[in-house]
Amino acid sequence: MLELTIDEPERLIRVAHALSSEVRVNILKLLHHQNENIVDIAEKLRLPVSTVASNVKVMEEAGIIMTEIRRASRGTMKVCARTFDDIHMNLSASAGYNNPNCFQIDMPVGFFTDCDIHPTCGMINNNGVCKPDDEPSAFFHPNRMSAQMIWFRKGFVEYRFPTLTVPNAVIHSLQFSMELCSEAPKYDHIWPSDITVWINERLIGTWTCPGDFGDRRGRLNPHWFPDYHTQYGLLKTWKVDASGSYLDDVKISDVALNDLQLDRHPSIRFRVGNLPNAEHIGGINLFGKGFGDHDQDIVMRMIYA
Repeated sequence: MLELTIDEPERLIRVAHALSSEVRVNILKLLHHQNENIVDIAEKLRLPVSTVASNVKVMEEAGIIMTEIRRASRGTMKVCARTFDDIHMNLSASAGYNNPNCFQIDMPVGFFTDCDIHPTCGMINNNGVCKPDDEPSAFFHPNRMSAQMIWFRKGFVEYRFPTLTVPNAVIHSLQFSMELCSEAPKYDHIWPSDITVWINERLIGTWTCPGDFGDRRGRLNPHWFPDYHTQYGLLKTWKVDASGSYLDDVKISDVALNDLQLDRHPSIRFRVGNLPNAEHIGGINLFGKGFGDHDQDIVMRMIYA
């Protein structure tokens, strides 16, 4: 079941918007019985494939369906599946705990403390592309701190977040959200990348991003941002609580809060990258404020009581 509260208004709005269309509701009805590819959905609902594809994208960004690229007799196909059978919206503030609190840190994408970068790679700030591009050594230059968008073909970046300093706090969940996608030359919507997240060196789980998105301009991109570049990503949220680890509220591993040993470390190490032996090493684009579709940096939230 997907639990939504008014304390996360952006996510609540995304899901409500995804459910506000008769076409999208009919797609969800169809997916209740079995997974379907986009072409079959279009045939069964008597809709253009382009209409189905655009509506699937809205629901995928809201996290209420997930898609997977599979091989077909002619090329590839995108298979869709529902992620939830129940969605609960609680419009009371601070729902879920008797005395809940949220400790939040926004980390600019250029503030990484460690990295292993392989071309193609680069960084962009308000003044344009940081020079030289496609040069991994640039990721160790002090001006990386101004970056609002970074990309690399393989490797990782790691960030350090401060720990919670509230006396006697009981942590219920640790969450990280960010906008990201694969990294292909220019852009390519069928360019899967197995993107893995680690917290305090524990592997939390891997998400296969379907592609590198550039069919339209990112909603926040400045006017000088080139049209041929990656334009936007998908907003994804990783969460760890006492029961395990979740991606957009879908369980992906049994790594739980106790495994992170938060009380034994002065900081929280958050790493995102490609495993060297991943099936799809398709790189990463990370979007910060002012770029892509979502006006946020990498956000850490710690829910506690």
